[in-house]
Amino acid sequence: VQLQASGGGLVQAGGSLRLSCAASGRTFSSYGMGWFRQAPGKEHELVAAINWSGSSTYYADSVKGRFTISRDNGRNTVTLQMNSLKPEDTAVYYCAADRIFRSTEYDYWGQGTQVTVSS
Repeated sequence: VQLQASGGGLVQAGGSLRLSCAASGRTFSSYGMGWFRQAPGKEHELVAAINWSGSSTYYADSVKGRFTISRDNGRNTVTLQMNSLKPEDTAVYYCAADRIFRSTEYDYWGQGTQVTVSS
């Protein structure tokens, strides 16, 4: 599975961004997907995950109620809608795929996309 993330940018606090991850390969629907982020000097963090069918999702406490993960298996895409953004959401965001929902070690990673939230 090859992953291509897009949609990052600069936004003011309180604003919204929508990240997309396009996957190649016919087995996309077999994989759970996750969005991670890594801020300078910090560990990478799983912020949201979704299982293969979209019936189960996970959110880190820091983004719960503000971020929404969704997927379209027909289009091989997973999306992270980010609302009410805060400066502390600033990070490089990565999408990842694994056959296990909320895996401890995702097998496939996309390149990062920078999200910067100004105060």
